Amino acid sequence: MRPMSMNGEYLRVTTTELAWALEDSAWAWNLSQAAQDIQEQGRPPLAEARHFTTHKTWHLLDFLLRRAAFPVDVIHGEEPAAIDDWGYGPPRLLTPDQVGVAADALYRTPYDQLLHGVDPAELIRAEIYPQIWDSPAELEWARDVYASLTAFFRGAASASDAMLVWID
Repeated sequence: MRPMSMNGEYLRVTTTELAWALEDSAWAWNLSQAAQDIQEQGRPPLAEARHFTTHKTWHLLDFLLRRAAFPVDVIHGEEPAAIDDWGYGPPRLLTPDQVGVAADALYRTPYDQLLHGVDPAELIRAEIYPQIWDSPAELEWARDVYASLTAFFRGAASASDAMLVWID
């Protein structure tokens, strides 16, 4: 049975942890669950967090970033990972170099720049999840998530960490 909603998820991992995750899918899943539990209990600063979620904004952010020809697929990941399905398919990964490029590009790309010229009708035609695009005000929904995603990526990049990325 699939979850009731679709959420973008990120797990920050060291290169050693990434190697273990690629060898042992169950270990990787347990690491992701432990990181989510810690996140829910303590809310560490985003630059130090191991887990992040874009909640339901993932599809809007994907649309906006693709429209802006973003250099890294931060929503779906770049590289396949031989890991079992974690929701809506297996996670994909971002290497430390890709995380660094993404962190820099996120930092240099303000949310207002992503929104420039976007018409909510485009989102409706593109069937962007969740289908709530009745007015331009709805585009503001992901602003805070985008800022948090930027901080999360900058923290991971400063530690030269990789990421597992998935939709659940």
